[in-house]
Amino acid sequence: MQPTALQLAAAVLFGLALLHTFAASWFETLAHRYPLHSGLFHILGEVEVVFGVWAFVLIVVMAVLGNGADALAYAESRQYTEPLFVFVVMVVAASRPVLELVQQWLSSVARVLPLPTPVAMAWLGMALVPLLGSLITEPAAMTLAALILAPLVFRQGPPEWLKYGALGVLFVNVSVGGTLTSYAAPPVLMVASVWGWDSAFMASTFGWRACIAVLVNASVLVFLLRPYLKTTAAAKPMATRPVPLVVSLIHLAFLAGVVVFAHHPVVFIGLFVFFIGYTQAYVRHQSPLILKEGLLVGFFLAGLVVLGGMQQWWLQPIVSSLAPTALFFGALGLTALTDNAALTYLGSLIEGISDPAKYMLVAGAVAGGGLTVIANAPNPAGVALLRKGFNDESIGALGLLAGAVLPTVVAAILFLL
Repeated sequence: MQPTALQLAAAVLFGLALLHTFAASWFETLAHRYPLHSGLFHILGEVEVVFGVWAFVLIVVMAVLGNGADALAYAESRQYTEPLFVFVVMVVAASRPVLELVQQWLSSVARVLPLPTPVAMAWLGMALVPLLGSLITEPAAMTLAALILAPLVFRQGPPEWLKYGALGVLFVNVSVGGTLTSYAAPPVLMVASVWGWDSAFMASTFGWRACIAVLVNASVLVFLLRPYLKTTAAAKPMATRPVPLVVSLIHLAFLAGVVVFAHHPVVFIGLFVFFIGYTQAYVRHQSPLILKEGLLVGFFLAGLVVLGGMQQWWLQPIVSSLAPTALFFGALGLTALTDNAALTYLGSLIEGISDPAKYMLVAGAVAGGGLTVIANAPNPAGVALLRKGFNDESIGALGLLAGAVLPTVVAAILFLL
């Protein structure tokens, strides 16, 4: 099929957005070099704004090449449930009552393990919390893991290369850790109902492999980190006054409601409004909500939805033409360039795709979910919450790619067994 001028323009803009993602740290350097325009360069250096900015450019180009009504119709035809859900679940999961309860639970487990408490907490944050993503969804797991690991790992002290390694392990573990059920990982959710994959199938086919990969990755990383953890206090609650148990349980109920109705934005946004009201009514038990970080991540994902929706003309022929093993490696590589949920969704549209090809497509998509910021929907949340622990408060795309290579290889080997 001969691509139209609009499709070619959309592909070029998508490529420019990818280049902007890799150049985000360069804009932070420019902000220090040219203080007169530092505000603009800081904004352009925010990874979370990249795809939103280029999505706006795409809509303008669509209006110029076509007409404004068609451009507006395209923007309104996109499905924004996932960006809205990630925003809501980030804010709720990061609230002080939820975070303190999870920290207390992990501290209890850490005291049982034959390890120094900071080392045990880091291991649990890298291993157990990502696996919990199969129950509470990957974005919620990413939020909790990032907030727990930030004072332990992503701080001044550990070398920069090791922090990038930790970030890569966290992203890969969250991506594969949500595959024990059929609803928690976005790339699995896109195909589960179409291909008849239930949670029992996911646990028996993907889950045990994912568990081994997560445990291996977390154990190796924490072994390397241990010299920098021995003298570090474990993550502490966000305030000294304890939160009443009933308040924590109410917050957990809000979180559970948001997760249960993750595909019904009218319901989970309504619950979120009630949640905001509750936090205002009992503000003495709260810390500031991460509204800014959540909004930036939602903006990033919404931009990816708009830009990614115009890439089907070149992505789907690639996916449909590959044999199963080649499809695994193709999906692994393509995931670094586009959201893995979008990739599996394109696969679900292929008529007559074989069962081995189905497995290889999803396995490759989740194994490669830590390679870049855009590879998996929860990754921008991790970037937003952890970037202050890096030099210039910026996370470089090449550093993340290098840090994620080895844990990705571990996941790939297990999924190919």
